[in-house]
Amino acid sequence: MSATTLHPTSGPAKDLRVAAALGRRRRATTTVIKVACYAATAIGLLLLLSILGTLVWNGGSAISLRVFTDVTKPPGSDGGLLNPIIGSLIQTSIGTLIGTPIGLLVGTYLAEYAKSSPLANAVRFVSDILLSAPSILIGLFVYQSLVVPMGGFSGWAGCAALAIIVIPVVVRTTEDMLRLLPDTLREAVIALGAPKWKMITLVCWRAAASGIVTGVLLAVARVAGETAPLLFTSLGNLNWSLSLGAPMSSLPITIYSYAGSPYPDWIALAWAGALIITLGVLGLNIVARSLLRGRK
Repeated sequence: MSATTLHPTSGPAKDLRVAAALGRRRRATTTVIKVACYAATAIGLLLLLSILGTLVWNGGSAISLRVFTDVTKPPGSDGGLLNPIIGSLIQTSIGTLIGTPIGLLVGTYLAEYAKSSPLANAVRFVSDILLSAPSILIGLFVYQSLVVPMGGFSGWAGCAALAIIVIPVVVRTTEDMLRLLPDTLREAVIALGAPKWKMITLVCWRAAASGIVTGVLLAVARVAGETAPLLFTSLGNLNWSLSLGAPMSSLPITIYSYAGSPYPDWIALAWAGALIITLGVLGLNIVARSLLRGRK
């Protein structure tokens, strides 16, 4: 279609000038947006690198074999972080082992059975609320539900708080991964005479395994650095203790306590603990992203 057809009252030369002006304006707008995006990206990367650089600079100088072999000691005693590291590993592992099966089954129910029923919508709504709720509220809930009735802080209460944080992450990831599977896969399995439970466990779960594992790793990366819920549940313990029925030490609590102390050796250990937990979470995120990329 010619320019005279589009603008019968205008000449071709005028139409060309208008089109050229419009093109220049669009290119200028595109350039401005690109510059703004690049600037925002540079600022974000600069902030991230400054945080990581500060952690490596302060925490790297405090990292030594003693940090991983000695327990926490009074100021000036050259203590380590063995009991907080072990306590964090125990509570994170148990919380993940409790929350993962529950989240997996709930996500499977939403994707394979309930679909868009009123009950499923209600469960999704509650799961989304838990996913975005501040962790300190979960800590307060577990404090009222377990700590007060049990008569004291304990490692079990900390595990329960972390499990509640894990559940909605696994629920959302499991449901999304199962919904990505084509219905023709399910129809083919059912056509062979397999019951639905076998179709889910032997076919759907296997097909979505990498995505589900990614969700679990992301949940672990989140709970590994949680401090607020543990303040109201496991509380922390400066002594060596593996009893889940008593207050249990953890890295986030130890970092929180040591960073605000007036003792230089405790502050150095806080930086070392922050670097350890950051590298651990970073490693888990890298593994999770790699699995997710493989799934795509």
